[in-house]
Formats: sequence, structure tokens, C-alpha cells
Amino acid sequence: MSSVESSQPLLAHLLELRNRLLKAIIAVIVVFLGLVWFANDIYEFLSAPLVERLPEGATMIATDVASPFFTPIKLTLVASIFVAVPVILYQVWAFVAPGLYKHEKRLIMPLLFSSSLLFYAGVSFAYFVVFPLVFGFFTTIAPEGVQVATDIASYLDFVLALFLAFGIAFEVPVAIILLCWTGATDPDTLRQKRPYIIVGAFVVGMMLTPPDIISQTLLAVPMCILFEIGLFFSRFYVREDNEDDLEQDEA
Repeated sequence: MSSVESSQPLLAHLLELRNRLLKAIIAVIVVFLGLVWFANDIYEFLSAPLVERLPEGATMIATDVASPFFTPIKLTLVASIFVAVPVILYQVWAFVAPGLYKHEKRLIMPLLFSSSLLFYAGVSFAYFVVFPLVFGFFTTIAPEGVQVATDIASYLDFVLALFLAFGIAFEVPVAIILLCWTGATDPDTLRQKRPYIIVGAFVVGMMLTPPDIISQTLLAVPMCILFEIGLFFSRFYVREDNEDDLEQDEA
């Protein structure tokens, strides 16, 4: 009898998880259905930073028979997930919220909002700042006699990887706040390690951008600024040893 009773909460959590996943998937599908008619336009917008910098007479190419159809559709699906991120994060919040303390609820919701906002900022920074530099560099270093003609599927994979890299890189403030809140580190320790973190930011910039100092700096400097922002706000989220005990007493 006790085993049956103990299985009820687990089943309830699994059903809740299924419902939340279904709502997130439905949100993505709804956005996808609204965007799929404009799939080619979306791809044209994404490819503009490269197309505008191709040599005169050069165009993008499709080396696979189905690429002209499936590549824009794949991009539209990814774009739908990006657009639906707030709904997805809300479903995550709604699922974990019942098991959180009051002070944890006050922290998680702002972090979910700020993390999605920072991710969008990283993607926008990559498109409007980094892409023109990257593609301007790559299209001018081709050896004499080599025609630059990028495959549309390869281009999509490349820019999605950069979007992901810059989106994650812009999550630095959220990561710092979480590290301090969980007690893994504290603002004073991070402040002492600032020189190493600055060097690390330039190393990351070197790996994610072409080998020129301008584009490396354009990634490293925002990361350093975001580190300072996270360091400033982290002092308000330092976990106290008796925090959970106080919450339990209030409950």
C-alpha cells in the first residue's frame, strides 16, 4: 500500500512534466506555422552579411539537391525555437516553482528573464557586429583564382554555431550570479581572479573570431563588461548559511 502511495507523487510529476513539454512544443509549432511561409525571406535575411560581401558576380550555391528546400525550413524551425524561448522558459519555471523556497522563486524568475534577454543580445551582437567582420575577412583572403561560393547548408551550420557560441558567452552575468548564490564562489574571490578572467575572455575571443585583433576585441570586451555587471549584481545574491532554515521556519 505504501509503495502505491509513494508512486503517486512521481506519476503526478511525470504528468506535469509531460504537460509542460507539450505546451512548449505546441508554442514552437505555432510559431513555426506562422513563419514557414516566409522561410526563404528569413534565410535571405540571415545570409545578407555574407552575400553583401561576396565578390562581384559570386553567389551562394546549393551542392545538395534538396538543400534549397530543407535549409530554409531548418532555419525557420530554429528561429521558431528562438522566438518561443520565453514560453519554454516559463514552462520550466512553472514546473520547478512548486518545489522552490520563497527566496528561490524571487531569484529564478528574474534569472530566466535576464538569461533569455542576454541570449538574444548575444545573437544580435553576432549578426550585426561580428558577421560583417568575419565574412568581410574570409571573402578577402581567398587565393588568387579561387571563386568564393559558399554552400547554403554549410553557411547555416556555421552561423548557427556562432549564434550559439555568442548567446552562451553573453550569459556570463547569470552564470556569475548562480555561482555566488549556490556558494560555489563569492564576489571577492572572483574579483581577485579578474586578471585571469580577462585573459580567458580574450582567449575565447581568439577561438570564436577570425585571427585579427579587432574582431577578437569585439567579443572579449563585451564579455569583460558582462563579467563586471555580473560581479556587481552577485553581491546581492550571496547565499547565507541559514537561509533555508529561515524559509522552513516561515513555512
